[in-house]
Amino acid sequence: MNRPGVKEVRRVEGKPSNTLALTMSKERTNAEDQPSDHDIDAPAPKKDTPFTDGDWRIRVDAWAGLFVRIGLVIGAVFSVYQYLAQREEQRVAQTMRMVELWDQGDYQLAQQSLKARLSELNEKYRDLLGANPTQKEQSVYRQRIGIQAFTPDGGSKPLTDFSADFDRIVYFLNRLAFCVDGGLCSRKMADAYFRDYAASFWSYFAGYIEKQRKAGAPTYALAIEKYVSEGPPSTPPAN
Repeated sequence: MNRPGVKEVRRVEGKPSNTLALTMSKERTNAEDQPSDHDIDAPAPKKDTPFTDGDWRIRVDAWAGLFVRIGLVIGAVFSVYQYLAQREEQRVAQTMRMVELWDQGDYQLAQQSLKARLSELNEKYRDLLGANPTQKEQSVYRQRIGIQAFTPDGGSKPLTDFSADFDRIVYFLNRLAFCVDGGLCSRKMADAYFRDYAASFWSYFAGYIEKQRKAGAPTYALAIEKYVSEGPPSTPPAN
């Protein structure tokens, strides 16, 4: 008589259960997926490039092409540098022409005329400023001097002659400002030669120029104002 317990034991010993079979199948699959020691140690195959090709002619062509490209880049950089250097030389040359023009007779006489008139007015009104005036007080004083210069009793020279000299200075400084702003003159050299004079001129005559603008000339001496305001600060003019 067969016992149920014995039959169950034989079935388990003779044939694996479904759970055991599934476990063994997963172990075999994982073992197959694991890379072997031979696969890990094997180096990756090297890719051939024109620089490492077995044919020496291909290698020569590759290196020659590389050197040609490098040469083209260097040549382009040098061309840009040479172009910029030539542009700066042209700016310097144009600025020197402006300096030569400034030193000619008519402009020299105009400079002397403005300097003489301002000197006379500063001497006449020197007591209006205290011993240690503030920067704002000096600014207001110089603008009043500039406005006074355009009165009949503003100096020994006739007002019509002084006005002509003043217009000549305005014309030159406008031309200089346009030259610098347009990149035709060297700003560095222009500042070295003209900035202090332009700043001093503007400090005295900004008030008079503003009156001219309100009277119907809105762009009068606008280029000079832009040149003075955009540059580095200058030394305040002596009274």
